[in-house]
Amino acid sequence: MPVRNIRFVIRVSECPDYYRFYVSDHYDMNKLSTSWTPAADGVDPALVPHRILAGGVRMPAIGLGTFGSDHVSPGAVAEAVKSAAAVGYRHFDCASVYGNERQVGLAFQEIVGGGVSREQLWVTSKLWNDKHGESDVIPSCRKSLADLQLDYLDMYLVHWPFPNYHPPGCDVRTRNPDAKPYLHESFMKTWRKMEELVDLGLVKHIGTSNMTIPKLRLLLRDARISPAVNEMELHPHFQQPELFQFVRESGIEPIGFCPLGSPNRPERDRTPEDTDPLTDPVIVAIAAKHGVHPAVVCLKWAVQRGQTPIPFSTNRRNYLSNLRGVVGDPLTDDDMQQIGLIRRSCRLIKGQVFLWKEGQSWEALWDPDGEITPP
Repeated sequence: MPVRNIRFVIRVSECPDYYRFYVSDHYDMNKLSTSWTPAADGVDPALVPHRILAGGVRMPAIGLGTFGSDHVSPGAVAEAVKSAAAVGYRHFDCASVYGNERQVGLAFQEIVGGGVSREQLWVTSKLWNDKHGESDVIPSCRKSLADLQLDYLDMYLVHWPFPNYHPPGCDVRTRNPDAKPYLHESFMKTWRKMEELVDLGLVKHIGTSNMTIPKLRLLLRDARISPAVNEMELHPHFQQPELFQFVRESGIEPIGFCPLGSPNRPERDRTPEDTDPLTDPVIVAIAAKHGVHPAVVCLKWAVQRGQTPIPFSTNRRNYLSNLRGVVGDPLTDDDMQQIGLIRRSCRLIKGQVFLWKEGQSWEALWDPDGEITPP
């Protein structure tokens, strides 16, 4: 007899920090629903802007992020994926470390069962930091494919260039005693296995995330298959103009995480100098002029600038509004120029847990002098 409405409850008080999560799945684990249907008030996916990758492949220029952090259960993320697909999303940004690929995979099965072909979906996943070893890359990808119930990924990224593991949910002051700096020779061993994934037909494209110009220069010099995208923090208060220009001139599409300034990120990831683009007077004024929420302005700016934002939300009103925003009336040239002037170099995701030496500041991870920070 099929098991229905499974609900797992793990007592937080009984778990070590790195196991502190909640699982609340309302899926029939033995029989998938076929009740998924497009929403009557959704956006026609054909109207969503696209990026053209190498070889002429089209990637939707806005996606739905799936990182629920430590405040959204895997089941809730999966429900958001199903509902977002119903209102017109076709691009979904996943990762093994998010801890919800199995639930998202069930959602994909319902979406495809409802009439959306696999070819109409764009699914990204990522290699986590403790799987950089040559014997780990392919098995990790196969695990994501099995969890997502897919035969191939459209995009597979190296999540961070540092092979340094840290427990999920840890404090930013946590340090791994075995942490290592970026070593290009080691990274290229990982990248060769990423290229092999393409050869095997398990992934269509490979890319990077959280990279810097000097690291990308070396990768572009030595790669047999160049990265198709670089995923990077991009929002009006952190526009990264030099890196943005470099990747575009190198034929790499920039994908922007935290496109709204990550207003719901955990308290442990906040620092006093952080700023909020959603409350910036310029963004607020442009939003009022267009009669939209400031979040929509940030996403319009991103798409018109040439990056692909991947906002996360489980609120239907929000993710539908986001999608409608990028297909609606564009920002004016003056709007774009005004937003271009409010950049503040405000990096929100600093990566402190990847530091490899005592006394280092987080800036060392980002090669601030234009050269890879030495070991």
